[in-house]
Amino acid sequence: MTDQPVTERVNALAAEEEDLWARAGDGDGVTPGERRRLEEIGVELDQCFDFLHQRQARRAAGLDPEGARVRPPDVVEGYEQ
Repeated sequence: MTDQPVTERVNALAAEEEDLWARAGDGDGVTPGERRRLEEIGVELDQCFDFLHQRQARRAAGLDPEGARVRPPDVVEGYEQ
């Protein structure tokens, strides 16, 4: 597997997020359903970026990037920025 499918997913999620925020900026704000979806997008983006960082780190260490795994939300959301 290459990083391309994950990168494409990141791009799709970012576009969806941007669309939701643009609609919210039209004056009606964010509905509860849209707020939940924005939170879901944020978590999934964190998982994607974590996965890509794992793959990059494994490559840099001379390891197979295929050993990287998507970590659960409670793990990636617990990281400090």
